[in-house]
Amino acid sequence: MAIFFTSDTHFGHGGALGLYRRPFASVAAMNEGLIERWNQNVGPDDEVWHLGDFAIRQPAAVAAELLARLHGRKHLVTGNNDPEATTALEAWESVQPYVEVTVEGVSLVLCHYPFRSWRGMGKGWINLHGHCHGRLKPQPRQFDVGVDVWDFRPISLREILASRRHTKPGL
Repeated sequence: MAIFFTSDTHFGHGGALGLYRRPFASVAAMNEGLIERWNQNVGPDDEVWHLGDFAIRQPAAVAAELLARLHGRKHLVTGNNDPEATTALEAWESVQPYVEVTVEGVSLVLCHYPFRSWRGMGKGWINLHGHCHGRLKPQPRQFDVGVDVWDFRPISLREILASRRHTKPGL
């Protein structure tokens, strides 16, 4: 079983195409592209932490259908665009606004929002977040896991950490 992270899929959100310059011809193409890239990376037995803003202004039935098409056991760390229609879906393994978890020996703080400081920050803990769509300069040991940053797909902790090793030692 592998563990992945993602956020800000914004399924069904037409505004995401222009606001975040997503390379899809339509909302339907974006939804299908996100599902395809997710399922190319995530297996049925893998675990995915979605750090908020799953689907925008979608009825519960539509959000449930989208969620059911995605591989893996899925956890939701709620974002500012996750209404009860999304958070109440039975397919989520868990739903919460904040999580502290250890993955591959690394302590992580998961939240939709980036922090200026977080628990364990001075002890090597890492803050994974969404919300910013790659537009915020990160602090050391802080990473935006949003789809707009990572080729519209969930990513592993190993990929996240390797992304910064090439530019700044020790991160």
